[in-house]
Amino acid sequence: QVQLVESGGGLVQPGGSLRLSCTASGTIFVIKVMGWYRQAPGKQRELVAAITSGGITNYADSVKGRFTISGDNAKNTVYLQMNSLKSEDTAVYYCNARPLTIHNTGEAWGQGTQVTVSS
Repeated sequence: QVQLVESGGGLVQPGGSLRLSCTASGTIFVIKVMGWYRQAPGKQRELVAAITSGGITNYADSVKGRFTISGDNAKNTVYLQMNSLKSEDTAVYYCNARPLTIHNTGEAWGQGTQVTVSS
């Protein structure tokens, strides 16, 4: 079992910054990738950024140059630093971790944290 707890969402003006945190607990030694997804009203959930256990990162084109994903292995925590926020970044942001078994199966999701970019 893996549990993910997110924090850091909120209301910010366009051009502002927020940092999201996701702390994992449980059987975490099998996790190879952690990422952030987001879902805006009426839209499908989409990948924002991901980081592997080796530190390789991947970003959606829409956030490249503005968002940075990083990890702190000692704290079992992944961060998403979001700068130059735009109204279109408004969404519920979810943390994801996978796999959950040594057979590379399963994934876990956090409860989601709301990010609202508005003046």
